[in-house]
Amino acid sequence: MKSCDIHCNCTIFHQETLTQVEKALYPDNEFIQLVDIFKIYADKTRVKILESIKEHELCVCDLAHLLGVSKSAISHQMTYLKKYHLVDSQKQGKMVYYRLKNRHARDIITHAHHLMKGLNL
Repeated sequence: MKSCDIHCNCTIFHQETLTQVEKALYPDNEFIQLVDIFKIYADKTRVKILESIKEHELCVCDLAHLLGVSKSAISHQMTYLKKYHLVDSQKQGKMVYYRLKNRHARDIITHAHHLMKGLNL
């Protein structure tokens, strides 16, 4: 047993395990980036956009109609989704079409949905 004088003056019972866990943890800057990614998924409109474009390209007008929000609201949310490279856009004339760029974005929603169902929320 070892004492943790630095933080809380508690007794450390499993120093070897703590050392292994500590080595396996992501660096703090990566935890900050993870938190930022989770913030994207903390907004219902953004999640619905990602879910809507996972299989089909849709324009802002279609997304606005589908989600029952303004075109301005869709464009605003696209700023966040583009920042993290989750969506691609393609301009055709005056229309801009969006599609999911990263399959992991879809996987996060799918896994979270399965988690939610398994927790019976």
